[in-house]
Parts: sequence; structure tokens; C-alpha cells
Amino acid sequence: MYDLIFAPFIEFGFMQRALAGSLLLSISACPVGVFLMLRRMSLTGDAVAHGILPGAAVGYLLFGLDLVPMTIGGLIAGLVVALGAGAVSRLTLQKEDASLAAFYLISLALGVLVVSLRGSSVDLMHVLFGTVLALDNAALTLIGSIAIITLVGLTIFWRGLVAECLDPLFLRSVSRLGTPVHFVFLALTVLNLVAGFQALGTLLSVGLMMLPAAAARFWVNRVETMCLLAVLFGAVSCVIGLLVSYHAALPSGPSIILAAGAIYLTSVLVGTRGLVRTRLATRRHRTA
Repeated sequence: MYDLIFAPFIEFGFMQRALAGSLLLSISACPVGVFLMLRRMSLTGDAVAHGILPGAAVGYLLFGLDLVPMTIGGLIAGLVVALGAGAVSRLTLQKEDASLAAFYLISLALGVLVVSLRGSSVDLMHVLFGTVLALDNAALTLIGSIAIITLVGLTIFWRGLVAECLDPLFLRSVSRLGTPVHFVFLALTVLNLVAGFQALGTLLSVGLMMLPAAAARFWVNRVETMCLLAVLFGAVSCVIGLLVSYHAALPSGPSIILAAGAIYLTSVLVGTRGLVRTRLATRRHRTA
């Protein structure tokens, strides 16, 4: 048991940093994922995650694999995609899903092209899929800072976020906080995707944000409990994924996301609101 579970995290510093970074991401990103899901904006997170790529790629092109330029570039690009898609949907006849798809495809192609101008296929894989086992102290500091900002922001705007999930039109009719809360939430989403980019890359960062949140939806109804359960699912996914990656010599990022996917599929089947219990309740109701 010790060699299987505890030894990798006790004996190796890179595993300790990977665990710390992924747990911080779970604490920060999973509650944001819950609100994305409740607001039916799950694909928005995916689009913004891809939108980070060209900014991070430009930082890489100019400064190499330097954390600060890639982070700043990714943050700027993510905000441009989120705000640009929102502006197009509000100022034109095009719906938000179509504008997000357009920005996402342009960003993905542009980012891959920029990385290819200087780097190799290995560099492209690093940007797309991340290297959670290579997190250093600077990356951990960045992820920890974003986690603190996210938790503070969620605490301050909690009531507005919950109200906008339930009835955004009512919130805008009784308060002027509707639009500011929306943009604050978009900023928190971009920040967490930038943090996830450091560990999981642009293609997988949204996975740790959305899969635990979607799994928690099958167990509880209250938003507060859902956020806590999503964080728990995210943390368990990180531990399992890192252990599988270590013992089976598999890529760490995909292992973490597949572990989260396994928890999601299990929740779909046996959660309190999953398929099995729903079918049983339906049968009991029919036979009653």
C-alpha cells in the first residue's frame, strides 16, 4: 500500500509539486466549472481554453518556455476571445454559440501555426497537453495566486452568481450587478484556464474544470454542496491520475482527465440522480 499510493508523493519532489499544483487547480477551477455548467456555458469554457493558445504561443515564440510571457499572452488572448465572442453575439444577429465556435477555431489554428514557426512537435505537444510533472515553484506560485483570487471573487460575488444562474433577467431587473457579475465570472474563468494551461495544456485544462462539476450534478442539488463535491472529485481525479501516470508510465495530463471521466461516468450510472436510481424510482412509481 505504501509503495503503491504514498511512496511516489513522499520520495519524489516532482510528484509533490504535481500533486500540489493539481490540487490547487481543483480547489480553484472546479467551483467555476459548477457555475459554467449551471449557466449552460460549458462549451464556453472549452472555447476560451482554445482561445488561450495563440497568446501563449506568441509568448513562447518571443521568449521560449518562459512562464510569465506565456501566462500574460494566454490571459490576454483568452479575454479577447471571451469578450469578442460576447460582443459579436450582442451587437449582431449571430448567436453566442456560433461566435464562440468561430473565435475558437480561429484561435486554435492561429496558435498551432505560431508554435510551428519556431518549435518542434515536442514543443507543440507541451503547449497543447501541458506537463504537470514539470511544474516548478514559479508555476505553483501562479496557480496558488489564481486560486486565492478565485476563492475571494466567488465569496464576494456568490449571491450574484447564484442569482444569475437561476434567473439572470430577474437579477438585471432588480440590480445593476448583473453585467458586472457576468464579466467578473468570465475573468475568473479565463484566469483558471490560464492556470490549468500550465499543468494540463490548452486542450485538457477545461477537463478538470468541467468533468468534476458535471459529476457532482448527479449527486446533489444545492450549489454550495455541488461546489464542494466537485472539488473533492477533482482532487481524487488528480491523485488517481498521477498515480496511474507514475506506475504505468503514461502521460500525466490525460491520465488525470480520464480519471475525472471515470468518476463522471460512474456518477451518471449510480449517482442519486443517475440512470440506475432514476429508472428504479420510475418503476416503483408505476407499480405503486
